[in-house]
Amino acid sequence: MQKEFVRKHAGHAPRYTSYPTAPHFHDGVNGDVYANWLRKLEQGQNLSLYIHIPYCDRLCWFCGCHTKQTLKYDPLVSYLSALENEIETIAGLVDPACRVTALHLGGGSPTLLRPDDLVALNTTLRSKFHFDKDAEISVEMDPNDLDAGRYDALGEIGLTRASIGVQDFDEKVQKAINRLQTFEQTRDVVEQVRARGVRSVNCDVLYGLPHQTRQSIDRTIEQVVSLQPDRIALFGYAHVPWMKTHQKMIDEAALPDVTERFAQMNRASSSLTSAGYTAIGIDHFALPADSLAIAAASGFLRRNFQGYTSDTADALIGMGASSIGQLPQGYIQNQTSTGEYQRQVNLGKLAVVRGFELSTEDRIRARIIELLMCDFTFSFSTIRHEFGGTAETILDEAEYLASCDTDGMVEINGGLFQVTAKGKPFVRSVASAFDSYLGVGPARHSLSV
Repeated sequence: MQKEFVRKHAGHAPRYTSYPTAPHFHDGVNGDVYANWLRKLEQGQNLSLYIHIPYCDRLCWFCGCHTKQTLKYDPLVSYLSALENEIETIAGLVDPACRVTALHLGGGSPTLLRPDDLVALNTTLRSKFHFDKDAEISVEMDPNDLDAGRYDALGEIGLTRASIGVQDFDEKVQKAINRLQTFEQTRDVVEQVRARGVRSVNCDVLYGLPHQTRQSIDRTIEQVVSLQPDRIALFGYAHVPWMKTHQKMIDEAALPDVTERFAQMNRASSSLTSAGYTAIGIDHFALPADSLAIAAASGFLRRNFQGYTSDTADALIGMGASSIGQLPQGYIQNQTSTGEYQRQVNLGKLAVVRGFELSTEDRIRARIIELLMCDFTFSFSTIRHEFGGTAETILDEAEYLASCDTDGMVEINGGLFQVTAKGKPFVRSVASAFDSYLGVGPARHSLSV
């Protein structure tokens, strides 16, 4: 019976790091629109900056990011020069009194940058934007890139959170995804960044990978927990070879089916909570003193393109090829081609190629979906207070959804729409019921568990 239930509800659904999701962005939002949005940011508003480094020195076959492999450093030199031009252009449009409260370097592999280039990038950003003295500085790390000079550079830029990709420590699994990385390498990274004063360490673990078993995940979780990271992200591998052609290198016959994925997720989740981690949303775990756990407990957990976050900035400004930004008016995305991106920003232009301007209905649905993804519940009175009578049609949808549910996935009690314990693993599917764009266009999504 449980297998039938899992197969029924673990369909394909968006991850909802935005609403509407990126496949529905369009070219009606261009550089001129984005420039106008940037100019409307007001004095004193908080900004979160995201910098995308779309290069790796090896291509992991499981990866769903916009990145490319390079064994030469020259492409990064020209890319960083272009990135500096984009930083200057955007900073010139933003009120200088806006405060940067968070900076995230993602990729690709930001740790591929040479130490002097990493420090120079940080210097450029701080010369163009007003950074809060307590700004959170986070960097995604590939342990295979790191050396003493890079560790020192990370310390020099004020790194506060290290995000380390682990995936799985089983060698058979690692070979199947082209990601060889020993436990000892990972342990050394944790020790080195903590020795340089880093306050928070995050480790990413995947389930649903080729050749993974519940037993192999047990071993990986045990090793990860021994490092006592402050946060652990437990992601289901998203097999989307129609979007990421390098995933065709993965043997689909070696992938676990949806019921095995579900079992792996449950096993890993149980192990993490038993080890003292607080479960947050659908795929994060944090020690009780971590800011993510505190945000979840106090009702301030948010969700953006990096996943779950305690970042409450008024705008997320993405820079670099393929980067996505979120402003009060809506979303933007930069050109994904690094060559075209560089051509545009070197001419002093914004490299935006698409985006989405939110309507009132979009905002209501986005708010409900974010609350479901973060808290598994939303209050009818809260939605009415925030949006007034315009929300009634969508709240009627919630009433109807609950009345039609024969599987015990959701319920309405005391003015609260709630995802039940039975429904929580499938909250992406529940959230998709409020997505008016789902099924419009050719977008395809990964499994929801």
